Amino acid sequence: MVAGGKRDRFGPGQLGPEHRRTAWERLGKDQFDVLVIGGGVVGAGIALDAATRGLSVALVEARDLASGTSSRSSKMFHGGLRYLEQLEFGLVREALKERELALSTLAPHLVKPLRFLYPLTHRVWERPYVAAGLTLYDSMGGAKSVPGQHHLTRHGAMRLAPGLRRDSLIGGVTYYDTVVDDARHTMTVARTAAHYGAVIRTSTQVVGLLREADRVVGVKLRDTEDGRTGEARANVVINATGVWTDEVQGLSNQRGRFHVRASKGVHIVVPRDRIVSDAAIILRTATSVLFVIPWGAHWIIGTTDTDWNLDLAHPAATKADIDYLLDRVNEVLVTPLTHADIDGVYAGLRPLLAGESDETSKLSREHAVARVAPGLVSIAGGKYTTYRVMAADAMDEAAQDIPARVSPSITEKVALLGADGYFALVNQTVQLAEHYGLHPYRMTHLLDRYGSVVDEVLAMAAGKPELLRPITDAPAYLQVEAVYAAAAEGALHLDDILARRTRISIEYSDRGANCAEQVANLVAPVLGWDAEDIDREVSLYQARVRAEIESQAEPDDKSADALRAAAPEPRPQLLEPVPQDR
Repeated sequence: MVAGGKRDRFGPGQLGPEHRRTAWERLGKDQFDVLVIGGGVVGAGIALDAATRGLSVALVEARDLASGTSSRSSKMFHGGLRYLEQLEFGLVREALKERELALSTLAPHLVKPLRFLYPLTHRVWERPYVAAGLTLYDSMGGAKSVPGQHHLTRHGAMRLAPGLRRDSLIGGVTYYDTVVDDARHTMTVARTAAHYGAVIRTSTQVVGLLREADRVVGVKLRDTEDGRTGEARANVVINATGVWTDEVQGLSNQRGRFHVRASKGVHIVVPRDRIVSDAAIILRTATSVLFVIPWGAHWIIGTTDTDWNLDLAHPAATKADIDYLLDRVNEVLVTPLTHADIDGVYAGLRPLLAGESDETSKLSREHAVARVAPGLVSIAGGKYTTYRVMAADAMDEAAQDIPARVSPSITEKVALLGADGYFALVNQTVQLAEHYGLHPYRMTHLLDRYGSVVDEVLAMAAGKPELLRPITDAPAYLQVEAVYAAAAEGALHLDDILARRTRISIEYSDRGANCAEQVANLVAPVLGWDAEDIDREVSLYQARVRAEIESQAEPDDKSADALRAAAPEPRPQLLEPVPQDR
């Protein structure tokens, strides 16, 4: 792939410093068919959908790819079993189709099958009730590439999950769903879009809309790193900003067709040895469900579901949120968890369509698309799993503003970067590990993060064998992975690398503070940092960690938000909120 006349160092789909420089030039000079606002999974999906329809497309994101909701999910690419109870059959069927596509074709290196145990607690009625629901789930597509439901006695369930209290269940049912590293998946969707010609630029904030008469013809831009401004023109602008939908909508001076309400979901991360189980666990609560999901050397436990009206960029978890999760999971555990067991905590916001109900757990997960004005389309709602369908719907709506004929969506046939050849490489894991001098377990970990571009990652260590050593205080990751994140994956700050390209910020009890300086020194040559820049990045990241930890000791949203929001942004020229045109 050629970008700006120079051959990308790492081949197609790279998002390194050179792409960033040429992307700014192209934004100012080119006339695009489509300009997408928002670097979450839906925005990245729209960029990929448009590019593979043969359209010219640009995507801009004020912060980092997946820096909002798309890095803070429950890490599942799932059908949404609980939505069957809400009679949202269409949503479940659609999500299961997407799960199957991701698992088998689009992203098998990133989306993995996962066995769940559903503990039964009521005699007589519950087993046939759950069996009926899972039979429907399986028949809708839940049992294609994975096994269907399997029923267990209490003894069988206890053998599968010895960490559960004997009096917490009378039996169990197992079924399969899938797990995904959401931030890496979103970044890979964006890189795949770049592979097919999309201009992708982060740290690029939309601060206004360009108009000709009643038509939106582009956007006003601000580089949130250095403050320079510019404009980009397009036949249609698509607002895919999730919980920021209403803010961007306000720039148009048009009445929105729908509004978005933010619901906060909090998760805690604990070491794998704290819960003895060979399966993920799904538990019913009074208002929703609780997931206990294996995540490498950890368990992720979540989620909460509460209204949020404070800072959208950095939702804060409170002590009450964490206590709620501990109390719920401890109801069924032989050995209760304590605050001391927690390695990580994260909070994300679900962008729910407002108006259906006063209870956020019952707001619809369906999505909505609207042509707000000529040249401006908004999309909101939905769930992570259905991002590709949402993207196609947004592009179908946007097509009326594109003068040329727009081809149908083909993304169900477009494998993400790293998918092609992945299964063959899995069969060659031992040989690959020997070639690079790595343990096969390490190679498996790398293949499940990078797929078939793993050679591209490890090639960066040629002549620099030290890069194949683990990061000292985060040994699950190699030093070369941090370098590659900056060189090819669009990472611009320590926060991008430690929170999203890797998941160090939630997988280690120090939240990545101890390895921040080492990682900063590793990426400094790639990003052009001097000693002052390194000190600034380390200081900013450590301030973020302190703010998060302190906020998680607060009793309520308002006091937690005040502490978390006080931490400085790594992007110094970010405007928050964006001044509204009037």
